[in-house]
Amino acid sequence: MSRLSPLRAIAIAALCLTVCLGLAACGSQLTPETVAQVNGTTTGGAGGATGTSDGTVPGDSSVPGSSDAGGAAAAGGGSTGSTTGGSGGSAASGDAPAGDAAQGTGANAATGGKKAGSCDGFKNQTGITDKTITLANVADISGPVPGIFESAQQATRAYAAYFNSTNDICGRKLDVELLDSRADAGADQQAYTKACDDAFAAVGSMGAFDSGGAGAAQSCALPDIRSTTTTPERRDCTTCFAAQSVDPGLVNPAMPKYFLQKDKDATQHAAVLYINAGAAAVNAQSFRNAYTRAGWKVDYFQGIDVSEFNYAPYVQQLKDKGIKLVTYTGPYQNTVKLLEAMQQQGYKPDAFVQDSTIYDANFVEQAGSNGNGVYAWSSTKMFDDYSVKEMQLYRAWLDQVKPGAVPNYFGLYAWSAARLFVEQATQLGGKLTRASLVAALKGVKDWTGNGLHVPQQVGAKTTANCGSVLQLNDGKWKQVSSGTYLCGPLLNGN
Repeated sequence: MSRLSPLRAIAIAALCLTVCLGLAACGSQLTPETVAQVNGTTTGGAGGATGTSDGTVPGDSSVPGSSDAGGAAAAGGGSTGSTTGGSGGSAASGDAPAGDAAQGTGANAATGGKKAGSCDGFKNQTGITDKTITLANVADISGPVPGIFESAQQATRAYAAYFNSTNDICGRKLDVELLDSRADAGADQQAYTKACDDAFAAVGSMGAFDSGGAGAAQSCALPDIRSTTTTPERRDCTTCFAAQSVDPGLVNPAMPKYFLQKDKDATQHAAVLYINAGAAAVNAQSFRNAYTRAGWKVDYFQGIDVSEFNYAPYVQQLKDKGIKLVTYTGPYQNTVKLLEAMQQQGYKPDAFVQDSTIYDANFVEQAGSNGNGVYAWSSTKMFDDYSVKEMQLYRAWLDQVKPGAVPNYFGLYAWSAARLFVEQATQLGGKLTRASLVAALKGVKDWTGNGLHVPQQVGAKTTANCGSVLQLNDGKWKQVSSGTYLCGPLLNGN
């Protein structure tokens, strides 16, 4: 594989579109009963924030006339205000959202049940005052696809709210400063320069062009615990880590392994299609190499331009070449177009497969019946798997800070990143510094975000070797691969 991660290809492709992902679209939500089932406990919060009729939350200073600093939007979250020029809103009060909010105990507690380090010797430093620890979250909010990674900011705020509701680190609550990288490397650099001055660490960040801020983060020794990393420059930054680790050159084996076992004949007549934008072509070549080494036979390898509206010729090629298994890398909006063209021409392969980009409520709605039977591969638990108590917490607190927000892949890993920061900082106690946090992160192995996702080698920055395969039918996703996850040796994509 190229030195660019597969996720970057997806993100870059999506950014080439002119439509909004609509992350605030409706999706399934937790019932009050489910919220109350997190370890069987609830707690009364500190005040009574509720959602407003326009979907905003009291305390979000982006709402004209709003000044309720104790509201849910302020819960561990910064003011969303103006984020032009890569700068973001100021850090908010960090108060917890009010009303009954889900709580956990033991490993599900906000501190992970870790033994807190002694606070002896704790010192205020950049981003730390007598009352607060400021965390920066840098994400693509404005730009070609408005709100594309808003879910990462929502999830980081949500975890800060959860933590602040019952905990502190040596007397300090968490504030989250929201910064906008605008889908631009320059804006990412600008945002991280500001984070260096304002924040103790960056947590849960997500950007398609995150190379820009890599040098800034490293130059000021800023610990950066991202949702995921999308460029090799970010991965090579010595103070930068990610809840979802990626090692360029290696491909997760779960999906190709599954289809070799399920329908080997289909894998001998496969197609690799991809959006022809950014690094997608190079990454698609890596996928083809990896799948071939796994035992597939790829008969059709083709890029599709971002501006393409006529998918009929590509579908005709699939038919003419006798393709039985189609894989596609690109934004889900283009997936919808491809599926429509396949339906119009009466072409139905034995399997249509994409990564977790389509594991999204918005894709389900837009694809409609054409989405029936499609497969997605993922490295996370399913969003409605409430047997995982951490999923209950994520969903419940996400709804606290942004009522109606839709959980997604990037948000889940941002929540995981926030938990990782809290657990490490809690254990360090009075020894907490930027340098000590970075040193601790280097030793993190098999991180699962308390059961939300496959084991990630955060310190080693190595691609995970496990995943699952999901299938969509009648508007509902179901895991079809056996066991919890499929695992195996990583595939070489070079």
